[in-house]
Amino acid sequence: MRQLYSFYYDALWIATKSILEHKLRAFLTLIGIIIGVAAVVVVGASIAGLKTYVIGQVSKVLGSNHFMITRMAFMNNLSDAEFERYNRIRKDVTWEEYEYIRDNCRLCSYVGAQWGGGTDLQEGTIEMPSVRVIGVTANMYEIEDKTLSEGRFFSAEEVARSAKVVVIGNDVKEKFFEFTSPIGKTVKVRGIPLTIVGVEQQRGSFFGQSQDRHLYMPVTLFGQMFNRTGGISVHGKTITAENFKPAIEEAELLLRNKRQILGSEESTFSVVNVDEFNSTMDQVTGAIAAVVIPITLIILVVGGIVVMNIMLVSVTERTFEVGLRKAIGATRNQIMLQFLIESALLCVVGGILGLMLAAGATQLVGYLLGMTMTITLFYVFLSVGVSSGIGIVAGIYPAWQAARLDPIVALTKS
Repeated sequence: MRQLYSFYYDALWIATKSILEHKLRAFLTLIGIIIGVAAVVVVGASIAGLKTYVIGQVSKVLGSNHFMITRMAFMNNLSDAEFERYNRIRKDVTWEEYEYIRDNCRLCSYVGAQWGGGTDLQEGTIEMPSVRVIGVTANMYEIEDKTLSEGRFFSAEEVARSAKVVVIGNDVKEKFFEFTSPIGKTVKVRGIPLTIVGVEQQRGSFFGQSQDRHLYMPVTLFGQMFNRTGGISVHGKTITAENFKPAIEEAELLLRNKRQILGSEESTFSVVNVDEFNSTMDQVTGAIAAVVIPITLIILVVGGIVVMNIMLVSVTERTFEVGLRKAIGATRNQIMLQFLIESALLCVVGGILGLMLAAGATQLVGYLLGMTMTITLFYVFLSVGVSSGIGIVAGIYPAWQAARLDPIVALTKS
């Protein structure tokens, strides 16, 4: 056992010494491995960061344990024929249906309603086109986990009497009330002055599109101002995650019963929830990884070819040394293992340097893109494991070449 340990220790020391004697050559050899490992880790971190960013932005808008019932909503792409079919059979969700779900959904902690539209805002000489106007019930504040930076959200009593109040997004505040508090002031929507009672906390942008260019008003007021009679979306929420899916099933069953849809018939509405979006993101990021990661691994393969070439040069340079070792009793396996250890050590060092480069690159990319880049252990182990494996594979042929040298012939080389 001690003899075996001594052999491996000596082999590792000789490999390290050989690398240190040719530092520049070793570094140039490892550039492919370093870049390959860094590329795999950075791409993996980017995919994980993209998923975290998208889900985080969606959570800011939708909140947690939140589902929506509406006429048409899909997480996946549809063919033209499928879209036409759904467009024919699906019907708008009405206010009466919302009230029915609200009054009868026992597992739902909150049930709210929402209408959506758009308009241009103008105050004096200042104009703001294409502002999203959202009519909501008072409990949408809880359903979507909204956070206000100033003021309050409107109450159920204000919704009931169609009070002329609004809660504005941060972009609207910055446009019309940049240097003053907007609370208590008015903003005109379609010529009607509405009192500002709150400002929603800034949510930022989502793939370059602002999430703060909007205002909320009571859903009843929205119906009067925009003359909407149908096509609302019903939103539900549960406090506990355990009741989330049962609540969705209960709300869906209630609407099917209200519309007198038989058990075998297809629903004439859509149900969307945050969990489905997360599953869709898993599929999207998985597909991206399946395409991109193999491409980045090609860089490691190219790096392995360079390592094999350098190891062949090393065998040629150390022909006399190999002959001397064999002359004093070294076996073929020992000679072969010696060069395999050196090749693997080269790639392990390259893998470590690649991880260091990846750590810096992810911080830089995350800072430039404004999102959190997450280095996952899976991609770390994948890149280091592949680089080590490539080192062993790349060293097999040079090691075999060294092991089969005739010691008498080798000792004549200098």
